Amino acid sequence: MLHIKYRFQSFEEYLSYDDGTDKLYELFNGELIEMPPESGINVEIATFLLIQFASLLDYRRVRGHGLELEVRGEPRNRYPDLTIIRQEHIQQLAKRNTIRLEMLPPLLVIEVVSQCVGRVKSVEATDEPVRVSPGELQRDRDFIAKRSQYQDCGIPEYWIIDPEAQTILILELIDKTYTEIGNFSGNDLVVSPQFSQLNLKVSQIFDAVNQA
Repeated sequence: MLHIKYRFQSFEEYLSYDDGTDKLYELFNGELIEMPPESGINVEIATFLLIQFASLLDYRRVRGHGLELEVRGEPRNRYPDLTIIRQEHIQQLAKRNTIRLEMLPPLLVIEVVSQCVGRVKSVEATDEPVRVSPGELQRDRDFIAKRSQYQDCGIPEYWIIDPEAQTILILELIDKTYTEIGNFSGNDLVVSPQFSQLNLKVSQIFDAVNQA
């Protein structure tokens, strides 16, 4: 990742920044961290689901990886793999594809877990290097960090898709806390609390990707 050594004092200052490229950045501790390209598998899964949702909803409400969410904590923004927005968001996002904290939250965010290469990090208690297993860092981001931030934003529904395990964990916001609706796999029907008209089996998603 390329770290841009420029410190922003506020999220508003970050929003006014333009480096003249189409690169996506996370704002972490006031500095920009360039987001690496998504894996082909992640893009295929997200695109497959985008098509499914676009067949049910106004296509303008189905947003891919380029949609930006302002969140609390660090980093200050996230780019879900797929987001279902509200009708009113269409006009609000006409100039910039960013949902601010003062706006109503999107209805659904979907993250596809990325598999990353192993790397070394330090343990705070011992400051000794330990080996992070492949994919562990990304799994922590999706299952812990992003889950907490999306819950805090009040997003009603959150899916975590794990290509390695071929599962979909669906969480629903109940009393401001994410509750597990189910961890679906194989021929299980995907049970969405908000989109019951989505007649889709988990196997259909992964079979479509594996056909290539």
